[in-house]
Amino acid sequence: MTKPLAGIDILVTRPAHQAGELADKIRIAGGNPVLFPVLEILDIPNLHPLLDLIGRLDEFDIAIFISPNAVVKAMSLISAKRTLPTQLKIVAVGQGTAKELGNFGVTGVIAPALRFDSEALLDLPLLRQVKGKRIVIFRGDKGRELLGESLLKRGAVLEYAKCYRRVMPKSDTAPLLHAWANDKMKAITITSSEGLRNLCEMVGEAWLKKTPLFVSHVRIAQVAGNLGFAHVILTTAGDDGLLEGLLNYFRPESTREIRGLEKP
Repeated sequence: MTKPLAGIDILVTRPAHQAGELADKIRIAGGNPVLFPVLEILDIPNLHPLLDLIGRLDEFDIAIFISPNAVVKAMSLISAKRTLPTQLKIVAVGQGTAKELGNFGVTGVIAPALRFDSEALLDLPLLRQVKGKRIVIFRGDKGRELLGESLLKRGAVLEYAKCYRRVMPKSDTAPLLHAWANDKMKAITITSSEGLRNLCEMVGEAWLKKTPLFVSHVRIAQVAGNLGFAHVILTTAGDDGLLEGLLNYFRPESTREIRGLEKP
């Protein structure tokens, strides 16, 4: 049986340590994942503020982990120093982050079931009534301020725990540009607005914006439109959502269901 993505080159832009699962799914479907990370996750240069906060975790009512990277960086330090306070409620931005917490033995994690973003977190019953609650947000050095600002407006006492930083990798783009020049690259997957901007800066070629772009959040799709991408396909969240979008797009026209913000 012919595999649905047979012979199709697909750009996978997740950070190197997170690209394996999507790449494997593409290979199983017959495609050729081309790994080109557009974000690199690094340790923060000064760990003292984070370590101090970890030592004060008993002061907090709620801890929010904003990404799997935040879990790995923070929980590695927490596990080496102490256990999580029993009264501390743990919140994850999505199921991938909750799964990573589970890898560290954390149970009872509260996470949105459908959308995985700040808006979904703010809709959680636990975070609607937070007046006087002490909340810590484990996150990277950059990111949206909506969650923190909204919690402060609701009366929370808030601290940020910066536990990693994101930088644009220094990568050789020559093989990538060669693939585009020979019309081999048929699709791009992207999972963050920052990563999309990095990709544009790193590659900087017109071919890029003519290639079908598969994104897992409406906010990224909007950024892509503003940047001039001609074919933006909005998928459901996570690697499974991206794969489903790819499979649907590359099916024969007669069986394809066009999703989201794709432009003809």
